[in-house]
Amino acid sequence: MEPCSATSHRGLVPWQGLLLAVSLLTSWTPPTAAQVTIESVPFYAAEGGDVLLLAKNLPENSRVYKWFKGDRSESTKEIAAYVVETSTATHGPAYSNRETIYHNGSLLFKNLTLQDSGVYTLHIIKEDYLSVEAFGQFRVLLVLPKPNITSNNSSPVEGEEPVVLTCEPETQNTTYLWWINGQSLQDSDRLKLSNDSRILTLFSVTRNDTGPYECENRNLVSGSRSDPFTLNIYYGPDDPIILPPETYFPLGTTLNLSCHAASNPAAQYYWLFNGSFLQSTQELHIPDISENNIGYYTCLANNSATGLSRSTVKTVIVAEVVKQPIIEASNTTVEEGGSVVLTCLSNDTGISIQWFFNDQQLQLTESMKVSQSSSILTIDPVKRQDAGEYQCEVSNAVSSSRSHPLRLEVICE
Repeated sequence: MEPCSATSHRGLVPWQGLLLAVSLLTSWTPPTAAQVTIESVPFYAAEGGDVLLLAKNLPENSRVYKWFKGDRSESTKEIAAYVVETSTATHGPAYSNRETIYHNGSLLFKNLTLQDSGVYTLHIIKEDYLSVEAFGQFRVLLVLPKPNITSNNSSPVEGEEPVVLTCEPETQNTTYLWWINGQSLQDSDRLKLSNDSRILTLFSVTRNDTGPYECENRNLVSGSRSDPFTLNIYYGPDDPIILPPETYFPLGTTLNLSCHAASNPAAQYYWLFNGSFLQSTQELHIPDISENNIGYYTCLANNSATGLSRSTVKTVIVAEVVKQPIIEASNTTVEEGGSVVLTCLSNDTGISIQWFFNDQQLQLTESMKVSQSSSILTIDPVKRQDAGEYQCEVSNAVSSSRSHPLRLEVICE
C-alpha cells in the first residue's frame, strides 16, 4: 500500500494544492461599485430654459458634493457645494444665482445663457476622504427669432431678371427650409439654393412665380416660419383679344368693342381705325354705324413697366338688316299630280334663302327642286302630302327674316 499523503487532494501532491490556492486568490478581485455618471436633462437646451445635471450611482459613503465649471475641480471655478451630514449648501466663485444643488448631488441651471454651454465636473468627497469625479456637459442653443424674407428685387420683369430671396436673420447651427404656395420646395432648373439653404435664387422668373413664399428656420430646440412674401412680377402684355368676335354688325346700331390683354401692371389701350388713331380707352363705342365705319380696327396694348406693346386687328363689316320676304305661288290650290311654283321675293342682296314646311325646315323630296339661288321652289308632281304651310327665310351676316305662311291646298282625285 502507498502512504495516504501520496494521494491527498484527489491525487495532487501538497505543494500542487498550495499552488492552486495561491492562483485562485491572485485571480479573484472583489466587486466594484457602479461608476458615477452624469446625465444632462436635456442635453440640448434652449436659451432661457432649464437643464438638470443628474448624478447617478453616487457612493453610499458620500460626504460632500462639489460642482465646478469646466473639466477640472479648480477652486476658482467652484459653483456650489453640498454637505450631506448637515444638509447645507454653499456657493462658490462661479455661482451665478441661477444654480441649485440638491441632496442627491444633482445640479439645476435656470434661465440658461449661451455661455452656460460646456463641461461640468462633480467632485465627490467620501467619508474616508477619498474623492471621486464625474463629468457632464450640455449645450445651450439660441431660441430662433421669427424669420423674414428679403429680396433683391420684389418687382422683376418676366423672363429677364433673376430674383434672390434671403431668409433673415442668419444664425449658426440653423436649418433653413423653403415653401412655395404652401408646398415644400421642388427641384427645378430655374431654382438654386445656397449651401446653407438660406438664399433662394429664381432664374428667369415667370408670372407663375408670384408665390407666396415662406422660409422656415430650425435648430434642435426651436423653429418658426416667416410671414408669406409675394413677388410683384411685371409681365405682358400678351396679344390682345377683341370682343365680340363677330365681323358683321347691323347698320344703324352701336358698335361696342372691348380689348383685353394679360398684363401686370394693367396695360394701356389705344384704338386705331384703318391706321389712324381713334382714342385711348379699353372699350370703343361708335353709335349709329354706317358703311363709313367698315374697315380695320386695331387695339394696341402697352405696358410701361415692361416696355412691351402688342396689337390685334379686327375687320368690321356693316350690313343692312334684311326685310321680310314675300312668297308668290303659281297656284295655291293644286290637283294631285299637277305642279306648283313658289317664289321667295326679296329686295335684299347678299342673302341666303331657306324654305320651311309646317314650321320645320323643308326636306326636299324627289318631286321638289329649288333654283340655284334657292329663291324658287318647284313641286312636280304634287302629292297629297305636300299640302300645308310654306315659308321662306332670308338671312345675311347680321339678321334674318321669315315670310308669312302660304298655305297650299291639294285636291285629291
